[in-house]
Amino acid sequence: MLPFALNHMTVARMTYAGLLDTAQALGCVGVEVRNDLPQPLFDGLAPEAAGELAREKGLRILALAEVKRFNDWSDAKRDEALALMKTAQACGAEAVALIPRNDNGGMGNGERQANLRVALRELKPMLEDHGLTGLVEPLGFEICALRHKAEAVEAIEALDAVGRFKVVHDTFHHHLAHGGPLFPAHTGIVHISGVVDPALAVSEMGDQHRVLVDGADRLGNVAQIAALEAAGYRGAISFECFAPEVHGLADPVGGLRKSIDFIAAQLAAKAA
Repeated sequence: MLPFALNHMTVARMTYAGLLDTAQALGCVGVEVRNDLPQPLFDGLAPEAAGELAREKGLRILALAEVKRFNDWSDAKRDEALALMKTAQACGAEAVALIPRNDNGGMGNGERQANLRVALRELKPMLEDHGLTGLVEPLGFEICALRHKAEAVEAIEALDAVGRFKVVHDTFHHHLAHGGPLFPAHTGIVHISGVVDPALAVSEMGDQHRVLVDGADRLGNVAQIAALEAAGYRGAISFECFAPEVHGLADPVGGLRKSIDFIAAQLAAKAA
């Protein structure tokens, strides 16, 4: 079976225990836990207990999200990142998610790259101290100061930080950024979601449109996964759906299983 995983955003109304139970029922390899949902992180459980609960269910905590606007570096940002890393280390998470600023600021050519390198240079020893990977997630929106994976990879390589930082390949953001190189060796995790509304222009697509992947998907999820796997990627493929209709599913396990089966069947047909 493909190494599917579950980002808590996909089942945002569930408790932490519900997230784990759902991931276990689907045969997932792990979960991504978030600090930007209405409920407290781990529903208030101590990080050590939260990690133990995941391991008891045979699940990895693939990442703890997120440090927002990480490439807008400051002393306050350092404190925020350090706090998240301490929690990640305590629960046994493998990585922390690093989300760039997405407010049309810091966009100048040269400015973007310099700000990114400052942040990565500061984060690198902190990640090393805590035994963590930094997952850098370019966002495909036109107002994002890190839109393309190539810029992230270039900075990571320039700082001799390959392996300490990896990029997130998000099928939604890859489509919004008009594709580009895949960088499978630099990819730490793949996020999947579909957009099915036929009336939306690409520039109009937002997080609220991100649903489970099915035959109406406009983002080319199956083609992107197939290309990554053909290029050597073997890591987790994590559902990250923001649409309210996904959060409100009466049977989320059934809905997710249907999407998993669809993707697996399509990939098998491509390989045949």
